[in-house]
Amino acid sequence: MRYALLLNNTEPGEGEIPAEVIAEMQEAFGVYGTALAAAGVLVAGEILQPVAATTTVTRRDGSLQIQDGPFADTKEALAGVFVIDVPDLDAALAWAEKCPATQYAVIEVRPVGISLVDGHWV
Repeated sequence: MRYALLLNNTEPGEGEIPAEVIAEMQEAFGVYGTALAAAGVLVAGEILQPVAATTTVTRRDGSLQIQDGPFADTKEALAGVFVIDVPDLDAALAWAEKCPATQYAVIEVRPVGISLVDGHWV
């Protein structure tokens, strides 16, 4: 079963986090990603650019609307996602608990309903 580990946190301002703390977290995520891959459960992992780089696209009102910035103004934003393939929710939660982001973020563990594989939904 695939699960998405959605990392949500308050985005820090420029210069708010010391360079050495950033380096430590990058190292921790490297170790985490290596552990996921070594266990054979990693499908994908992406850390997103800051919210300021967001562009939203919608046709909700019938016409195409493209705008800079996120859809909603919130305190927390989606900062990254890991997709893992594990036997059950307990295994997904165990991997979420090991994620370095738990030190500063909330990790939403959500089952994947269907997946796009080679252009086909499965």
